[in-house]
Amino acid sequence: MTTDVARPRSPEGSAPVPSAEPPLVTADRAFELLGASAATLLAVVLASITGAVLHLALPSLARFGPAFVVGRTWDPVSGELGALPFVYGTAVTAGLALLLAIPVGLGVALFQSDLGPPALRRPVGFLVDLLAAIPSVVYGLWGALVLAPLLRTVIEPALEAHLGSIAFFRGPKLGLGLFCAGLVLAIMVIPTIATISREVLRAVPTELREGGLALGATRWEVVKRIVLPHARSGLSGAVLLGFGRAVGETMAVAMVVGSRAEIGSSLFSPGYTLASVLANEFAHATSELHVAALAELGLLLFALSLAFNVVARVLVARGASRGRRLARAVAEVSR
Repeated sequence: MTTDVARPRSPEGSAPVPSAEPPLVTADRAFELLGASAATLLAVVLASITGAVLHLALPSLARFGPAFVVGRTWDPVSGELGALPFVYGTAVTAGLALLLAIPVGLGVALFQSDLGPPALRRPVGFLVDLLAAIPSVVYGLWGALVLAPLLRTVIEPALEAHLGSIAFFRGPKLGLGLFCAGLVLAIMVIPTIATISREVLRAVPTELREGGLALGATRWEVVKRIVLPHARSGLSGAVLLGFGRAVGETMAVAMVVGSRAEIGSSLFSPGYTLASVLANEFAHATSELHVAALAELGLLLFALSLAFNVVARVLVARGASRGRRLARAVAEVSR
């Protein structure tokens, strides 16, 4: 037995009337096309920026080659240019920032996810978000006018008196320098580490926490033995994202780092970073080789930031995926 489906009929002798496409399908296709266009435009912009900077850097690449990265002298007048002082300054300031920011950032994240009273978690989160909203130039102004004099008169003399046997804590006490830049960066990257770590910790299934507490473990034992091991890869990604933020920070560092292109053994000595030298010298560069060398520094900074961000995103995504798999496994067992 067959059933005829009702179709729109046309007048006698005319062509059949085609059925109109639903408006929702048309809107979906338009939205997909808009999204694909935006993604393509983003890739084109990124490729054009990379190509333009690479074109500017060609004279430096042809003149110095790989030796540019390990060159220790930066003298635009004589045409002797090397990136090692800036790589060193970037590594020292970003490393010091992470050394100080990781314990604070992870502590804040644990307070918001597991250890803090529920009534205080939201206000602490608001303060962290407010810290991230402060412009970098304000951090630099605070560092130059408040932190640097305090370092010069109180903190650096005390560190040299107690830790002077270590080369890092000996040298001229100027206030402005690598140590000041590292402290300012530490404050700036705390929100990045704390926010991402909080979301990674919250992705750990609640059932695992409840199971640990039901077995008699304290809240700290649950965090130490259950939460942190399962969130390890995501927390590593949060730290790498914080490092990427510290490496790319410009204005605040340029205001407090001291702006001297040399490699010193003391944290108190002035220095330079890849980002700050671009901000300070690009507008005043006159020779083609000087501009090309600064563009090559920009390429190096771009490559470092891209590598850290890609690795960090992979680790954070892996941690979130592991949390979802654990949640599904716990849900299946509890049925």
